Amino acid sequence: MTNDETNVAPILMYSTNWCPDCHRAKYLLDEYGIPYTNIDVDVDKEGLAFVKQVNNGRRVVPTIVFPDNSILVEPTNRQLAEKAGIEL
Repeated sequence: MTNDETNVAPILMYSTNWCPDCHRAKYLLDEYGIPYTNIDVDVDKEGLAFVKQVNNGRRVVPTIVFPDNSILVEPTNRQLAEKAGIEL
């Protein structure tokens, strides 16, 4: 691992345990070995506040933040794969 790789912020996934779209997104990243940090907005109040802030007051998950600070909300598998550099 190079210094550049260790300085890159991880993918942050704001999710819940009961959300099917969250499970789908996690499965896709796990399947291709893409590391991410999961933040369960049911237990993390700051995480929930962030999700509401970026989604106009709505609690929409998964909300996924990438190292370049771009955000995908409820992405399709294709959108998530494209952003994560995965070829489906």
